[in-house]
Amino acid sequence: MKTDTIFYSLFQSFPSIFFELINQPPETASAYQFSSVEVKQMSFRIDGVFLPRSDAAPPIYFLEVQFQPDKKFYSRFITEIFLYLDKTELTNNWRGVVVYPSRSVDIGETERYIEILTSQRVRRIYLDELETATEQSVGIETVKLVIEPESTAGAKARQLINLARQQIADEFTQREIIQLIEAIIVAKFPRLSRQEVEQMLAFSELKKTRVYQEAVLEGKLEGKLEGKLETVPFMLSLGATVEQIAEALGLEIEQVRQAAQSSQLKDVDAERLAGG
Repeated sequence: MKTDTIFYSLFQSFPSIFFELINQPPETASAYQFSSVEVKQMSFRIDGVFLPRSDAAPPIYFLEVQFQPDKKFYSRFITEIFLYLDKTELTNNWRGVVVYPSRSVDIGETERYIEILTSQRVRRIYLDELETATEQSVGIETVKLVIEPESTAGAKARQLINLARQQIADEFTQREIIQLIEAIIVAKFPRLSRQEVEQMLAFSELKKTRVYQEAVLEGKLEGKLEGKLETVPFMLSLGATVEQIAEALGLEIEQVRQAAQSSQLKDVDAERLAGG
């Protein structure tokens, strides 16, 4: 499963989840903008950077999602951070956050960086050790779905979808989080057909309800064409075919192909600009 892409989409759509992970108020996200950045000098790419929206005092947060064992991880991560700080005019303080599925993946050599790692500079989060609060957070639980065993992932996803409907009043935001939950399930079960995924998530029953049908008629649940096309690159990165995406989003195959080609052209342009 391409976890980098999933987490990038998750934090881009719901930056408040990141601040929940580090025990900060979710509202803190409104003071930040989130993006992936490249340090041109050595072509390093940092998974995510939360930059303060103003010149105020909040720190810059550097995020890395590390799901593969890598002995040189900390050498690379800390080098990326200091190169970035050297190239920017920002004077804000900084913090690093590393998300691991479990401690067993955290095998990076730390001796040369122990002062940084044992200070407040870098925080390591192990998803399998996140405690479930008395009142479940749909954001935190969605993050944990990434490491949920296949045997219980379907039931967990259905629970999260119900939780999203209870906790999130805004229909657009609710739809976004449900789409991310579905995307995680699609990535965990790449061999399942669209119908099988819907059956696992109980979408077939949802579509029979009056609320769903009214929402479709009002164009609230299905979303606008532009919103659907924006999800095409993300679903492609998860391994879905053009045909599967077209069926899932209710689009023509040619529309999906054009959206994919447009995304590829944007990536090429971005690389040219970075190289220039």
